[in-house]
Amino acid sequence: MTTSTDPRELVQALVDNVEKVIIGKRSPVELGVIALIAGGHALIEDVPGVGKTLLARSIARSTGSKFKRLQFTPDLLPSDVTGVSVYNQKTNEFEFRPGPIMAQIVLADEVNRATPKTQSALLEAMEEGQVTVDGVTYELPQPFMVLATQNPIEYEGTFPLPEAQLDRFFLRISLGYPDPDHEVAVMNSHLTSEPIKELEPIAAPDDIVRLQQAVRGVYIDDLVKQYIVALSNATRDHVDIALGVSPRASLALMRGSQARALMDGRDYVVPDDVKSIAVPVMSHRLILTPAARMREATGDTLVAEVLDATPVPGAGSATRSKAPVSA
Repeated sequence: MTTSTDPRELVQALVDNVEKVIIGKRSPVELGVIALIAGGHALIEDVPGVGKTLLARSIARSTGSKFKRLQFTPDLLPSDVTGVSVYNQKTNEFEFRPGPIMAQIVLADEVNRATPKTQSALLEAMEEGQVTVDGVTYELPQPFMVLATQNPIEYEGTFPLPEAQLDRFFLRISLGYPDPDHEVAVMNSHLTSEPIKELEPIAAPDDIVRLQQAVRGVYIDDLVKQYIVALSNATRDHVDIALGVSPRASLALMRGSQARALMDGRDYVVPDDVKSIAVPVMSHRLILTPAARMREATGDTLVAEVLDATPVPGAGSATRSKAPVSA
């Protein structure tokens, strides 16, 4: 394992390493790494078989992190996620047996197939970095990241994630189908062995913690912060959006833009950093009006409208498109 001392080189090396397995999907891989170094959690939403689980495993292997997988089903209990206290007859004391959540990279596979009660067991862990069992609080290891997957096509037997839980996901990732050349490359990579088994770690968990600290040190000007708030406010006033993004989304957009700047080798944020991650950070947090859904509008398209309609700091108000916003 070779670890670079330069943050940009290390981040790019992580992306390159994961892309050895997730072939031809650099943009989604970058989003996964951005969520990791920004200290956030990712919702991977796509059709079966495009590499959602593989992306989570590849990130865990590349960072040398402890990885656990939780297969969410309707009969999964909250204690199956957090752990349980068991009475030890030899010591006459209760002992805590940690659940899968006590790992550094946690895959919540098909998260929308569990009941809301079990889904909510993730909330404290995702937001606070801790779990509480029988009144005792246990700190989670660092770094800590939840990668949750769900299939947006098949809804039978599922429990849609409530808005409060969706809001706790830093960003949403969609992998999509590979193009023909990359799909052939995927087939070739699986001819003799599984690429994920040959993937070597190129960083340690402590390196990721240092990257997270470096992200927080990236300078962001007040004008860029005002731009982020303007984007958030525009979603709250849009006629096609029943509920806009929360202040938590503004914080995520700020932290994500800092991570993007670090990935590009800068120690300061520019508006293009904000624009590059606005859709994955904001779109899953929106609730569309019935009229917008009837027109088959999506969160992605509405965030794109907001980006077009909101002036960029320093660019003035020249030549910006008109998105429909309420008075």
